Amino acid sequence: MPLLALIRHGPTAWNRDRRLQGRADIPLDDAGRAQVRAASPPAGLAAFDWVSSPLVRARETAALLAGRAVPVSPAIAEMDWGDWEGRRLADLRRVPDPRMAANEARGLDLLPPGGESPRMVQARISPWLEGVAARGRPLAAVTHRGVIRALYALAVRWDMTGRPPEQLRSNAVHMFRIGREGLPTVRALNLPLGRSDP
Repeated sequence: MPLLALIRHGPTAWNRDRRLQGRADIPLDDAGRAQVRAASPPAGLAAFDWVSSPLVRARETAALLAGRAVPVSPAIAEMDWGDWEGRRLADLRRVPDPRMAANEARGLDLLPPGGESPRMVQARISPWLEGVAARGRPLAAVTHRGVIRALYALAVRWDMTGRPPEQLRSNAVHMFRIGREGLPTVRALNLPLGRSDP
């Protein structure tokens, strides 16, 4: 059962503005690059293979953490937010439309217009997880909040309604074991991406 370490990309201007980013290819901002450059991944990750989402914010983060450009996998691109891309969730919730609350209450089946649900993300990453299991080597993947939450939900059988069993921090490493059928189990969450020594 190989280890899979999931790391979210560093911050972008859209993250700081609380905009839904999805497939919009937004780069890290200067503060985001500085944060990633200052990070120090757990020592054990030096022996891991690395892979990244194809989106530039993840590729930049992966290159800075791994010290080199790393291969990409489209399977771990961010959830597609469709018509909600670039919008703020708070603004969407302020619109007097009961369909928004009903959509959010669907948890794994929340579906932005023209976009992708978390359950669809799980279906997209499942063959990729099977590939990780088949390779049998530890892998560090730089990806996105939506992908990390979907994989975590799969591991703990959370339907994504209400609060998660454990809060997942952004500037952290989340470690999973991947079983033979590609099923993840939690090994450790929220391992710090601490500051590197000066």
